[in-house]
Amino acid sequence: MTAAPPLRVGLIGYGLAGSVFHAPLIAAAEGLALDTVVTSDPERQARAEAEFPDVRTVAGPDQLFDLGAELDLVVIASPNRTHVPLATTALKAGLPVVVDKPVTGTAAEARELAALAEEQGLLLSVFQNRRWDNDFLTLRGLLEEGALGDPWRFESRFERWRPQPKGGWRESGDPAEIGGLLYDLGSHVVDQALVLFGPATEVYAESVIRRAGAETDDDTFLALTHANGVRSHLYVSATAAQLGPRFRVLGSKAGYVKYGLDPQEDALRAGRRPGASGESWGLEPESRYGRLGAGESPVTGGGRAVPTLPGDYPAYYAAVARALRGEGPNPVTALEAAAALDILEAAGRSARDKVTVTL
Repeated sequence: MTAAPPLRVGLIGYGLAGSVFHAPLIAAAEGLALDTVVTSDPERQARAEAEFPDVRTVAGPDQLFDLGAELDLVVIASPNRTHVPLATTALKAGLPVVVDKPVTGTAAEARELAALAEEQGLLLSVFQNRRWDNDFLTLRGLLEEGALGDPWRFESRFERWRPQPKGGWRESGDPAEIGGLLYDLGSHVVDQALVLFGPATEVYAESVIRRAGAETDDDTFLALTHANGVRSHLYVSATAAQLGPRFRVLGSKAGYVKYGLDPQEDALRAGRRPGASGESWGLEPESRYGRLGAGESPVTGGGRAVPTLPGDYPAYYAAVARALRGEGPNPVTALEAAAALDILEAAGRSARDKVTVTL
């Protein structure tokens, strides 16, 4: 039996998201081939062509859409303000789409895109790679096996120490850019909370600008009350001089505490590639394992070390390839992303008006 030819992918954007996350993961995915990269920056074009010798580069999205008959999937990793128009154009051109998070600026726009994709009979998937973080996979397994008993409180932190603003559209105060940590890192922590504990009924948030010269939120806290009674406390910050645990989860039988971020982003930034010869992907040393226990401090070695499952960002694009061939479900739907955007929009209102928002 002859193997099906790989599905050809056009990637729009070759900044941080496109070059560090999407391009390497697409290239590593069985059944996908990185065909075309869109960037108007000559230096980025040269980098793309050097790393992926078989790829072609074009300067703008219009040139990519002119190649539509030669492509099987469009991936949008360009600035947030471009997500809706580019995804709309691609879907209307008959092309399945992957969009980086946040898929849109509002839940209503995400649902409109989802409706368009359904009308066209096309895949529309949202890149939520942190569903495949090592700590998230480990925690999900612990919850499924009942190791914590009934979960009561979920604390999740995505903190950094960046006392000086970096600038760029991600830190722009222009609402059209959809910048700020609430929509950037908040998209991750909210999505993870919803996957683990289901829909939320109430949202409270505090969001501030702490750094001199910063234009949008750089230190934000969200408190969610889930329909099942679990409380999620979610922190995203660029101003954390001391980093807290990535996860602290308390249940009726035990608690789980895990420090440190998944190593896959650092590996990708360093040029390591999943599937490369001799590469052990997504593994972390025993010294980084989280601890599970009750009535004991993990700081002093209390509880038992829980081996962290390997992180698996490549699983996202492998699932996309299967979905495109009709062999599996969409790994992250636009409607799931819309549910997270409901939370982010409510958090914005809560922080602005100093109220708890009921959904």
